Amino acid sequence: MSEPETQERDGNPAATPEHGIYGEDGSVSAHFLAHIGAAIADRDTLTLRRDVGGLHQSEIGDLLEALQPEQRRALVQLMGDEFDFTALTEVDDAIRLDIVESLPNTQIAQAVQQLDSDDAVYILEDLDPEDQDEILAQLPFTERVRLRRSLSYPEETAGRRMQTEFVAVPPFWTVGQTIDYMREDQNLPDSFSQIFVIDPSFRLVGAVDLDRILRTKRSVKTEEIMRETRHAIPATMDQEEAARIFEQYDLLSAAVVDENERLVGVLTIDDVVDVITQEAEEDLLRMGGVGDEELSDSVLAAGRSRVPWLMVNLVTAFIAASVISLFDATIEQVVALAVLMPIVAGMGGNAGSQTMTVTVRALATGDLDIYNAGRIIRREVGVGLLNGVIFATLIGLVAGAWFQSPTIGGIIAAAMVINMFVAALAGILIPLLLDRVGADPAVASSVFVTAITDVVGFFGFLGLATWWFGL
Repeated sequence: MSEPETQERDGNPAATPEHGIYGEDGSVSAHFLAHIGAAIADRDTLTLRRDVGGLHQSEIGDLLEALQPEQRRALVQLMGDEFDFTALTEVDDAIRLDIVESLPNTQIAQAVQQLDSDDAVYILEDLDPEDQDEILAQLPFTERVRLRRSLSYPEETAGRRMQTEFVAVPPFWTVGQTIDYMREDQNLPDSFSQIFVIDPSFRLVGAVDLDRILRTKRSVKTEEIMRETRHAIPATMDQEEAARIFEQYDLLSAAVVDENERLVGVLTIDDVVDVITQEAEEDLLRMGGVGDEELSDSVLAAGRSRVPWLMVNLVTAFIAASVISLFDATIEQVVALAVLMPIVAGMGGNAGSQTMTVTVRALATGDLDIYNAGRIIRREVGVGLLNGVIFATLIGLVAGAWFQSPTIGGIIAAAMVINMFVAALAGILIPLLLDRVGADPAVASSVFVTAITDVVGFFGFLGLATWWFGL
């Protein structure tokens, strides 16, 4: 293809990296997308390598997510060795797996050798064991052992997230020897901020920050300037707990050790930021009852992930409906109750959701534990009662004026106070109980809190009305 054809397609100037790949809304611009799509269709590898090869890995990830599935696979194949496989860590799991499964294992093995170990593990972990073994068998022995060790740790642990490339020296080395080692060894990581000190059995002894090395005379031994690593992270520690340690102590990196305190890797701040984002997204999705659903999932997969909790919601809805059926005679006599009862249940559900959200987040960050649970429960109950009185007064006045019945206003006001109080209790006690029994409070709390506020709201409002009117 000639240069003019590359720069302009269908009479429109092509959006190239020089002009930026993003539009004003922050998404991949339509011009750039059309430009790359045309290059893929024409199998124009020169244009693709020039305009995609120079992008940052996150930009390539956004481009892959914007392309159609067949275009993604074609782009990776056309770019060949020029494709940055690190970009696959920036896309949805379904997209990454679709692309990787379309490639021969030989190509994946070649690409994995160019990646940091943590990125390589991220790409390999979702593959079938047979494909993993075939890919790993093609790697150099040392790299194969490192990746197998990382893959042996449970998912969502520090061992899975760690980078196995690090700088480690014995305590008797001088600063000069350490600097020369960093300059001459070609197998060290591209970037690092800490140098770890280990004994002959690879047990972690201490660490030295890179700036301390640069400011110390060459003749000084590393053991004289090292500090104890107070925040070494066990490889089996949950990644969310590891991220909390980074946040608490403002770490840039931390050593990862096995059960024998031997150094096996390093966890860096860029990985921890990914963990924090991932965990926050998971909590948000689970509170909505959609599990690990992603935008790239098919209609069938998305529907399947939502069905279980919708079924639970259906059951709780029937329970709430059965409560209403107990008071059908009362509703027939006082039609205003049918109009007003959704208000009581709805306000209680919203109040319970507010308390539940605060509680689930506090549990996730470790801010809520057995020591301060009593104080937090009392606070939330107080908030529930305060809001109950405020909105009971407001709704009671409106309902009384609407139906010209002070009695109706008083009944709904009393029911509102009761339900807001119960909503506050349910919103904090249910997540605490689920967390205590080992269940994820983000997954199931909303269903049970809504069910309780509906049942209590309907029963309280209609029960008070039945008692007052003697029906």
